[in-house]
Amino acid sequence: MSHMGPRAFNHDQSNDSEAEYDRLRDLARQEASKRGSCFQRSQDAYTSGDGAAAKELSEQGKAHGRKMEEYNKQASEFIFRENNANGRVAADTIDLHGQFVEEAEDILEERIKYAKSHGQNHLHVIVGKGNHSANHVQKIKPRVEKACREMGLQYATEENAGRIYVNLTGGAADLGSVPSPYDHQHQQQSSHHQYPSQQYHQQPHQQQQQQQHGGQNQQQDGVEQVVNAILPRVLRKLEKACCVVM
Repeated sequence: MSHMGPRAFNHDQSNDSEAEYDRLRDLARQEASKRGSCFQRSQDAYTSGDGAAAKELSEQGKAHGRKMEEYNKQASEFIFRENNANGRVAADTIDLHGQFVEEAEDILEERIKYAKSHGQNHLHVIVGKGNHSANHVQKIKPRVEKACREMGLQYATEENAGRIYVNLTGGAADLGSVPSPYDHQHQQQSSHHQYPSQQYHQQPHQQQQQQQHGGQNQQQDGVEQVVNAILPRVLRKLEKACCVVM
């Protein structure tokens, strides 16, 4: 199996985390291969007139398919939690690194619903630059753009080509009024680099800490809500043995 760490993570991660993600995706691929083999042998048995064997092999193939879906579900949830944990992205940002395109689309739709329900007027979507895809072609970005068009939302590629700005109000995606892409390391160094929705306006230190803590809780709630909402729909879509990752 090819090494997937650089594709999946958008931050420095432990070797254990990287290995766990790789393990889950690899197990899913193994089950997909077994499923395909069973279905092919089932078809051969049916053609040769052995209906009983064909049925048995078909059932085995379906069982492998269910295992494949479960491993992909675990991998998708694992990488989403890793990339979107508190402190790794801003509250107005979602990181789709490591997701299959089907997973990314469902995750984005749920994240946008969550953002709108909590009064957020924009969202920064990290889609990656396609550096680790075949021929360096971005896979996630076109699906994100398609989803935005279907939802009637204006979007624009940010200065960092691996990020998309989405206007959740239905208005134009005017990058001229958008702050520079969020830099987590810079935020750690200075508390003055904030998005408009996160500005503290020189509040007292205690009040600022309370608001920061509240924002982190809201962000974590968002992660949990997206995870709980998208996984059942993702499983219905991941019926192909071969899926495309960014």
